[in-house]
Amino acid sequence: MIQQDIRILVVDDDESLLSMLTQLLTEEGYQVTAASSGEEALDIFCKDSFPLVVSDIKMPGMSGIELLQKVKEIEPETQVIIITSYATVETAISAIRSGVYDYMIKPFEDLELIVAVVNRAAEKIRLTTENRVLLDSLMKNKHELEQLNTVLETLAVKDGLTGVFNHRYFQEEVAKEIVRCQRYSRVFSVIFLDVDHFKHYNDKNGHPSGDDLLRKLANLLSSRLRQIDVIARYGGEEFILLLPSTTRANALICAEDIRQMIAKYPFHGREGQPMGFVSVSVGVASFPKDGTEVPALLKAADDALYQAKASGRNRVCEATPAG
Repeated sequence: MIQQDIRILVVDDDESLLSMLTQLLTEEGYQVTAASSGEEALDIFCKDSFPLVVSDIKMPGMSGIELLQKVKEIEPETQVIIITSYATVETAISAIRSGVYDYMIKPFEDLELIVAVVNRAAEKIRLTTENRVLLDSLMKNKHELEQLNTVLETLAVKDGLTGVFNHRYFQEEVAKEIVRCQRYSRVFSVIFLDVDHFKHYNDKNGHPSGDDLLRKLANLLSSRLRQIDVIARYGGEEFILLLPSTTRANALICAEDIRQMIAKYPFHGREGQPMGFVSVSVGVASFPKDGTEVPALLKAADDALYQAKASGRNRVCEATPAG
């Protein structure tokens, strides 16, 4: 005998039959609860539903079909086996339409038949439960996989320290912007900036403070720019900005605002910097004046940044057009 994990509610107004069914199914290993009327069974079921109900069809008061219908209203997935001594086509059709799993005819010639019918119903219940658990697990795994893919996609384009975009993503966005501007005869600008004396800041305050400075700097840039602008950490203490539909003149104004904003910000340890505050050097270049391809345009902005460094730092320089 295999111990079953399924609870059964057995219902019959015949005490001897009810006792026999209860003993038989208990010996088979099921957890059996007995009720001598449909009303009693429904009261028990309402308090604690059962996955399987075995009920006589004809009882005083509430019939087995009525009980079946009410049970299905409460718990549609409960399986119900009807016991009848009136095996007519009409009885079978009525039971099936009400959602019965199977029906047995009494008097019972073979008790093993009762066990076989109940075991089939129990197996269906187990399979349904296992399938539901499997489906829930698959849906959970699908949701977790989607979340993981989102995280991986974000990691692929974002800088892990500052949360802004990375070098590779920025290159792709500039290339797309060039195509758009060539098609619609538009302009855009890029701003390259680098933290002055960043090694000195790290040496004096420690690398964790340096990382914190870069994070705060990224937040400051994000607060100053538009949603359509793209901010990326280009490497180390370098950041680069893409400003769509922005002329060089407007980009220079934006760059100067950023320079002043950073110079005024009370970064930790700013007084220990050579200038007494944290400063940035900035280079500005524009499409198409300073380059019509990604490498040329970024080199123009980088050259302007180098010029700002060479001129004493903490300043904004614009690219010098080739030729």
